[in-house]
Amino acid sequence: MNPVVLVTGLTICLLAALVLVFFTVAPSPPRVARERRVAPGTEHVSLLTRVTEQTTAVIESATSKRRARLFGTEELELAGVKSSPSQYLVLVASFASVFALLGVVLGLANGTSIIWGVIFAVLTPVVAKVLLILRTSRRRAKFADQIDDTVQLVAGTLRAGHGLSASLGAVASDATAPMSEELSRAVNESRLGRPLPEALATTADRMQSKDFDWVAQAIGINAETGGNLAEVLDQVGRTIRERNQVRRQVASLSAEGRLSGIILVVLPIALFLFFAVIRPDYIAVFFSNIIGIVALIVALLLLILGSIWIAFTVRVKF
Repeated sequence: MNPVVLVTGLTICLLAALVLVFFTVAPSPPRVARERRVAPGTEHVSLLTRVTEQTTAVIESATSKRRARLFGTEELELAGVKSSPSQYLVLVASFASVFALLGVVLGLANGTSIIWGVIFAVLTPVVAKVLLILRTSRRRAKFADQIDDTVQLVAGTLRAGHGLSASLGAVASDATAPMSEELSRAVNESRLGRPLPEALATTADRMQSKDFDWVAQAIGINAETGGNLAEVLDQVGRTIRERNQVRRQVASLSAEGRLSGIILVVLPIALFLFFAVIRPDYIAVFFSNIIGIVALIVALLLLILGSIWIAFTVRVKF
């Protein structure tokens, strides 16, 4: 081993240890609180925040006139993401840059840096889109599980003498997300002049819930014909509760098939990435000739078709 390299490495390690010890042991200098250094009413905004806001504003002005957007406002709301489309796009672009750099580093060993960088950069927005779809599906499933309890609470509040709007507002303030968010949205729309049954029907359409659509229809029919709404909601809630029991039973019976599908989909991708890191020369063969590229494309298409087939197989409608 070269003595110069050894001495240099030991020196760097010693300096790193000294810096670590200094910042750990040395007392911090006295500092004046930020509230005392800033004038009253002045909000401190960091440079990174200003740059992010300017970038978001530029992206928003460039994409606001386009109808088709990669990440729409309604799509983010359904997924429970509080960021605006421009902010989410900046976040995805940042992750794409980081993963592209990671792909370049992984491809330095066999000269496929550009290929891996492009692949990682392209896959990042695709993964972000898939995550939004999964979050939306999970949010809708949680909403469906909350319907029976919500209907029971609304019926109990109606029996206590409150009006329908007040009952929905009280339940929305006490419920958890996503039910609280969707009910609050419907109540606010009704306060702005929209009929409450129509607002509830829109909520059912947004959440793709037939059970909540029954609730909206029951409320709409009761508003036209009159009657004891609490008893009607009790009957609807009982039916929804029985349907949820069947749905949970079906989910438990199909859990093995869903888990098998996830393993069959993830295993080829995990093995491909594993060999790409451990033995990049094995994976480089696929990109060095037309047969390997065609094999990758065919494998990807078969993987997509198999995923769709498994998804439809384990999905039960009733």
